[in-house]
Amino acid sequence: MRLLKTLGAVLCIAMFCLLVVPTAMADDYNRKTVVTFSGPVEVPGVGAQTLPAGTYVFKILDSQSDRHIVQIFNQDETHLYTTILAIPNYRLKPTSKTVITFSERPAGQPEALRAWFYPGHEWGEEFVYAKSRAIELAKETNQPVLATPIELNAAPVEALKTAPIVAVDPKGEPVELAQLVEPPPAPTVEAAAAPAPAAEPVVVAAAELPKTASSLPLIALIGLLTLGAGIGLSLLSKRTAQL
Repeated sequence: MRLLKTLGAVLCIAMFCLLVVPTAMADDYNRKTVVTFSGPVEVPGVGAQTLPAGTYVFKILDSQSDRHIVQIFNQDETHLYTTILAIPNYRLKPTSKTVITFSERPAGQPEALRAWFYPGHEWGEEFVYAKSRAIELAKETNQPVLATPIELNAAPVEALKTAPIVAVDPKGEPVELAQLVEPPPAPTVEAAAAPAPAAEPVVVAAAELPKTASSLPLIALIGLLTLGAGIGLSLLSKRTAQL
């Protein structure tokens, strides 16, 4: 009887893992993050506005090598507030918690959203403002701000994928993006000598996460294990009955 109970528990755990794993993959793919602001926050993008204090959901809509598109929803994801153009920003030490950074603003004015780092990731999202607003923020903070010359309020999502991105100083002059965005570290001699295909699984895995086809081998394996365990239990029950 103890053996029967043990086999039953193992089967339950296996089925639980089957149900949980796909959900974790989906969340990591779009980096869904629930954020609560204690005060008003200015957000850029298509639908730029100042969000009141409250809870919001951040998601990656599109992820390219040189830029990402981020969307901000209300808490139950029934309303889209803004769609933001962002470029990857590197950090040396990933953290286990979400990190949101803001541009400094004069007293009494809402914080301006600057960057978002997802837990465990080396790359974050440095947000891009419309050029006119970027120059205003640069003057207020006395620091360069990422900008795009296209009109974000009317730009379709497809336009964000090819929109030019610059950094502007308080005078509106362009500056190097490296002053705002940290590039990845230069490869070491050992890394340079390593086979190039080593980085490929990361890209492929990210592209395939939304597809359920990647879970089929796991489902097949658990199905076979379940079938085998069922046959074993049946034979064991018959043998026990004969004794």
